[in-house]
Amino acid sequence: MRDIQKGEDTQIAAIQAIIDRVAPDVLILTDFDYDHDGFAHEAFAASLATGYSHSFALQPNAGLTTGLDLDGNGRLGDARDAQGYGRFVGDGGMVIFSRFSIDVSNVTDLSAVLWKDLPGAILPQGTDGPFLSAEIQDVLRLSSTGHWIVPIVLPDGLPLSVLAYSATPPVFDGPEDMNGLRNRDELRIWEMVLAGGMGPAPESFVVAGNANLDPDGGAGFSDAIAAFLQNPLLQDPLPGQNTADWPEVGPGDLRVSYVLPSADWTITDAGVFWPALDDPDRALIGDDGLAAGPHHLVWVDISR
Repeated sequence: MRDIQKGEDTQIAAIQAIIDRVAPDVLILTDFDYDHDGFAHEAFAASLATGYSHSFALQPNAGLTTGLDLDGNGRLGDARDAQGYGRFVGDGGMVIFSRFSIDVSNVTDLSAVLWKDLPGAILPQGTDGPFLSAEIQDVLRLSSTGHWIVPIVLPDGLPLSVLAYSATPPVFDGPEDMNGLRNRDELRIWEMVLAGGMGPAPESFVVAGNANLDPDGGAGFSDAIAAFLQNPLLQDPLPGQNTADWPEVGPGDLRVSYVLPSADWTITDAGVFWPALDDPDRALIGDDGLAAGPHHLVWVDISR
């Protein structure tokens, strides 16, 4: 809230400029700290030339205390002891901005589903048995941030639900591969939803968010996202298109963010906001391409 109001943060300014340049009707932002009263959401929307009359956010699992020692370091209350990594409740949540009304009364929140309760879940194993104690398994949620099914009220009355989420990175763990396994199951929950096995199956939808998983490289179970992109119920408008710019000595350029419309929509255009060096829009992301951070805005135009 402070940084939005002061208007001195160069990264926030770059993000605002890119949003105004692309001007999406519905926008999902990840890593946006939760604000119970929505004041930060309102302040951010007011800072944009793109007019967003509606916003939506739920308290994420990020930073939500478990009261247990999840990372096994003998201390309680660390960022890694929360339901999802976070230094405080709501650290790095999600928010949806929309030009159209949001049917808040019919939102489905799957964020409280326990990891162990996901059909077919594979929990991490240590050398002597389960890596997570029975006590931890009884409280640990699958979503590191959240899984929301949010109906958008379009002007023509056609149904559209946004399936929004932001998954844990499949790294920063040990040989038990806890984050890798959790990342895969955070994607699998959408497979269950689309198959009608968890929550109401949406009639018409867009899956949108940060899967933190590339179908062709990087860490994690790449085959999981590759298979998901082949689901006949949805469309992949940008195969092979990278969305994140990380150092080549590290992860490198990867595709981790997705906007995937259901099969009933017609995709009229799509892209990742990543202007070339000779593009006039290059100034919006800076000479190094990182003015707005390593993640680039993914957009898809749909009609029906």
